[in-house]
Amino acid sequence: MNEKLMFDTDKAYQTAERKASLYYQSLYEQMSRKTYIPALTKDFQTWKQNHVYRKSLFSVFTRKNNKPEAQDYDIYIQWLKYTGKLTPYLERSISYLYMRDLGKDLSSTKTQERVNRVVESLTSYLTRKPGKTDTFNMAGLYRLAQKENIETTMIWLVNKLKSVTSNIPEEIDPEQARRKLIKIIAGVVMHVVEEMDEGVEPTERALKLDQAIRLGYCYGLTYPFIDDLLDVSLLSAEEKKRYSNLIRKTLITGSVPDLGQWSGNNAELLQYIHSELREAFEYIKGNQQSENMQSFLEQAYIFFQSQEADRVKDLSNPDYKNEDIYIPVILKSASSRLIVRSVLSASEDEDFNDRTFYYGIYNQLADDFADMFDDLEEGAVTPYTYYLKYHVQRPDLINPFELYWTVISNLIHNVYKSDPKTREVILNRAINGLKRYKRKMGTEKYNEVMKLFSPDSSSFTQLIQKMVKKADDVDFFDKLLRDHMLNNMRNERKEQEEFLETIKFVRNQLNDTLRISEVDEGLNSSIVEAANYSLNGDGKRLRPIVTWVMAIKVYGLEQSAIMPLLKSLEYMHTASLIFDDLPSQDNASTRRGRQTLHQAYNTAIAELTGLFLTQKAMWEQASLRKFDSNTVLKLIQYSSYLTAEMCKGQAMDLESKGKPLSLDQLNLMCFYKTGMAFEASIIMPAILAHADETEIETLKKYAYHAGIAFQIKDDLLDFEGDPLLLGKTVGKDRENQSSTFVSILGQEEARKKMWEHYCQAIESLQKIPREIPFLKHFLNYLINRDH
Repeated sequence: MNEKLMFDTDKAYQTAERKASLYYQSLYEQMSRKTYIPALTKDFQTWKQNHVYRKSLFSVFTRKNNKPEAQDYDIYIQWLKYTGKLTPYLERSISYLYMRDLGKDLSSTKTQERVNRVVESLTSYLTRKPGKTDTFNMAGLYRLAQKENIETTMIWLVNKLKSVTSNIPEEIDPEQARRKLIKIIAGVVMHVVEEMDEGVEPTERALKLDQAIRLGYCYGLTYPFIDDLLDVSLLSAEEKKRYSNLIRKTLITGSVPDLGQWSGNNAELLQYIHSELREAFEYIKGNQQSENMQSFLEQAYIFFQSQEADRVKDLSNPDYKNEDIYIPVILKSASSRLIVRSVLSASEDEDFNDRTFYYGIYNQLADDFADMFDDLEEGAVTPYTYYLKYHVQRPDLINPFELYWTVISNLIHNVYKSDPKTREVILNRAINGLKRYKRKMGTEKYNEVMKLFSPDSSSFTQLIQKMVKKADDVDFFDKLLRDHMLNNMRNERKEQEEFLETIKFVRNQLNDTLRISEVDEGLNSSIVEAANYSLNGDGKRLRPIVTWVMAIKVYGLEQSAIMPLLKSLEYMHTASLIFDDLPSQDNASTRRGRQTLHQAYNTAIAELTGLFLTQKAMWEQASLRKFDSNTVLKLIQYSSYLTAEMCKGQAMDLESKGKPLSLDQLNLMCFYKTGMAFEASIIMPAILAHADETEIETLKKYAYHAGIAFQIKDDLLDFEGDPLLLGKTVGKDRENQSSTFVSILGQEEARKKMWEHYCQAIESLQKIPREIPFLKHFLNYLINRDH
């Protein structure tokens, strides 16, 4: 045990608790004397001049008055631009983030200069020409990473987020957990960017951003895997106690203890969480300066212990004092932000520490107000839930809504010295919070809540409600972005579920129709038997599935009409695999989880079966009787051309064994071998539907990049995949001395190249006038699969 990393836990917590207690007493006195009322009344009288407008008769009929819903992200941004409101909207939004997340003083000239630069840059981005990649999707984020030379970091983060999301139990909202994790990463990156010198070299900037993203992830991981996990009812009381002790011991000693033996349903989950948190803690620890390590551990311990103080409270206990309720809230809300600078080993900044300490409870009270009924249902003790339950029998309880306005007054006049900019931002945020709550709950429920927390009809209460009703231009970009992210996540999840359901449904339908009848064919039974052996393997059926979606969901063709085409694609693909596995080519021993055809039968039968399936595919295409003959002929010509080109690709592969290929040669070979098959599955239904040539050419570009991305993933899986999941032997490319993206570029560069083709495929999709979400999720599947 490293003695230098240990500290007096009682002393550390008591010191922080004393500071929180003094702050609480100051707020209590201000609230008791009602000093916040005249101060804020005067503030609002000044503030409303910029936010409460008299509408002229003319304005009612102008476009500028038709304010769109904020949920329509792109439309709302364009409306702000059109009305001239975008700049002030971004100014208050970025100013707020600088105050909340960076602990900055908005009266500082330097801070305002930085805010203005960010606003200018963000305005340029938000008003760019349409058609460019959205930064808020994976392709956009990767493009941003390329610009900063941190592609490897972004790939690492994507894989980590994928792993965490798939392991978050349903009891913890995966979307909220991922959003919170991303928010924390962004906050840490903001700190690092703010501290960078303007002339920092690109290489150094990339290193700092890499570290910031990794540190942000490592710190953010504590929210779903400590805070949320201990808040929900997944773990038993005994498991929570044991898990909390493990976390506490880590923070006291600076070393992660072994997990020990766990039994029950949560054992596997806890093993995963322990492994991830250990890795995260070791990374943070490894990036701490030795003189800052104790400060980091103390801050983390105070944060954790203040959360624990809240967690153990029981809503059925009517005897908690006001201090019991509010002091832990002050501690956890302040330490959750102070710890960010500790994670980064940032230099001590007393002004930052003070501003952040006093600011925290403002945000916490706002969040608790918005969530009070959810918290009440879960039995959580917060200032609002406790007041809701006991305010009648406990007249001594502080009204948290009144304390909230006291905190606002204290921040504006005592912490930020009556700075006009700070007043503007904080009052904007407060009124916006109430407006959002009113929209969420509805007017009737909102009025009911206000009657409870503002029971008198004082002029101050009336003033607040008037501002909620009439004030405008109080919304914030971070809230718009949050709603946009959550909406995208929900849509992505829904689309992903539909994507998986479609694959399962179509795959089952195909499996039922692919079998070839010996009677109908009148052929040697061994050929048909061998063909069915290959077709009955555990194939993914990706190509005919894509064709089914394009034909039916995109172009509106009838399923019965295109079934021959679906069968032809799978026959052709299976034939290509049979040829690929032959001893004269890859000499593979397993395919689709069992022996390859030439191993199960013999080489001659395998060759004949491949030829038979190729001709069977052409026969099926010629059976597309519900389409005019010229269209079917065009499709067969296209299909024959692609088949010939794919043979060229396989020949290139065979000729390249033992010879190094250039990247251009490898791209061409992979397009012939793989990309063309994907192209066929997309373009054939487009041909049958008489799609215009511009759309077909754009779809071909998508197929080209999707095919190469698929092949790179295949190469990576052959190098590092699990044979049990893949259903075939790994390492065949090395054994056959085949040129692959991994052998030419190495693993890291191959991954980068895969993501580059992913981005180009997504960007191609964005040029198509119709929405085809399946192709986006198909692409995500191609690069994220493990088999």
